[in-house]
Amino acid sequence: MEHATNRDDSGYPVFVESFDSDSRYRRVRLRGVGCEPLEKEEFAPRVRQIFPGIDLDDPDQVHWADRPGQWPTWHPGEA
Repeated sequence: MEHATNRDDSGYPVFVESFDSDSRYRRVRLRGVGCEPLEKEEFAPRVRQIFPGIDLDDPDQVHWADRPGQWPTWHPGEA
């Protein structure tokens, strides 16, 4: 089975992959760019850099594999 991060054919401009509680990042596929690990604070600025007019609340533009809008808990100083 092919791992989702190797694909860029979701049909969505932005596809946020499954929640991983062991990381402070979520892998985000940006159509035409590839897949990037992004922290909560990086998500909106990066997405808007690639897609300036995107509506982050539109599920046809931004698809979450699970837990929409949620990010793993991480505290400064953790690896």
